[in-house]
Amino acid sequence: MPDSTTRPEPVAMPAVPPGADVRPPSGPSNLRRELLLRLRLDGPSSPDQLAGRLGASRTGVLQQLRALEAANLVTRQTVRHGVGRPRHLYDVTPDAQDLFPSNYDALASGLLAAIEAVGGDDLLDQVFAARRRQLGDRVREQMADRVGVDAPLLARVRELAVVQADQGYLADATLGSDGTIRLSEHNCAIYNIAKGSPAACQAELELFTEILGADVVRETHIASGDRCCTYKISEH
Repeated sequence: MPDSTTRPEPVAMPAVPPGADVRPPSGPSNLRRELLLRLRLDGPSSPDQLAGRLGASRTGVLQQLRALEAANLVTRQTVRHGVGRPRHLYDVTPDAQDLFPSNYDALASGLLAAIEAVGGDDLLDQVFAARRRQLGDRVREQMADRVGVDAPLLARVRELAVVQADQGYLADATLGSDGTIRLSEHNCAIYNIAKGSPAACQAELELFTEILGADVVRETHIASGDRCCTYKISEH
């Protein structure tokens, strides 16, 4: 968490991480991104300091800092140094963390690899089975609240598509002219994990089967190179 205490002004710019673009911004949205990056790198800074580092006008910097403050992405601290006007220092808030690069996929993949190394495929399958049970309880409760436990299969599939869409899978449900129900996921929200561990996709297939109480057959598979994951769903 950022330190809110007053810090001495840095004598020199800190090293910039590889790939970080610190060129003068060309528009308001770019300026906001650059301000957040500089504050993350440098810590609490005044508008004058930021303007100098970015080669931007103080007025433009101050305007964007106020917008970021209104969005709770930066905080402002008033610091007094003897006589004269107080100085305002800005810094990023915890809410800004999601705007910076993360590596959750690599962490998850690494954990799964470690689990497999410790306990082999059996332990990995147990982990996914436990996760499937957790998700199943939550999804069943949500479906019961929204469509009811006795809702027709199509209504339940449509609600499951909503659940998956909320998780980033870009899912939808369709009813073919021949009466075939399909659930399609146009994005794999766990693609890096799915590529390395077939157990993840098998767990999803079993989850859908359990939740819907129906026959579920996977027809296409993103991790195998297909355009989307498609499931054909029918009554037992």
